[in-house]
Amino acid sequence: MKLTEEFIKGKSVFKGNLLDIHVDKIRLPNEKKAIREYTKHRGAVCVAPLTKSGKLIFVKQFRYPVGRVVLELPAGKLDPDEAPEAAAYRELAEETGAHTDSLTDMGKLIPTPAYSSEIIYMYLAYISGIGDCSPDEDEFLEVVEISVDDAVNMVMNGEIADAKTQALVLKTAKYLEKTKI
Repeated sequence: MKLTEEFIKGKSVFKGNLLDIHVDKIRLPNEKKAIREYTKHRGAVCVAPLTKSGKLIFVKQFRYPVGRVVLELPAGKLDPDEAPEAAAYRELAEETGAHTDSLTDMGKLIPTPAYSSEIIYMYLAYISGIGDCSPDEDEFLEVVEISVDDAVNMVMNGEIADAKTQALVLKTAKYLEKTKI
């Protein structure tokens, strides 16, 4: 059975700095028509910065849509025409002041495929040095370091609620477990 849906026509109903909202008319696999409302997003990155002492560097920041401070790994949206790896280096330095000589690709995350085209590119970064942070002018961050084991426990007991951070913490822990020989 065919599972794909076919675009018929659509329109953009909002164009913003972060995302665009679209409404499309589509044809379902059973040939019936339906409407799809979704956001187009240029994508984002999330980085798990690992210090030489085995701690992950997190940021705390107020997230307006959920009305609270959220503990997250450093992350941010791609600039227009920016490669994900370049964005990862940029966000890491801006949000934490940390630097790395290379990134380990930890895969992609599609956080909300029912209504968004966003893809988050995830990386592990072994930190080679730390300088000054330079967050965007509308970002107010607190940088904290947490051991990988404590971060895993925080994910499992609900203290870390951010989906991209949960996924990357668990993937990082598993990766480190497999690479320890």
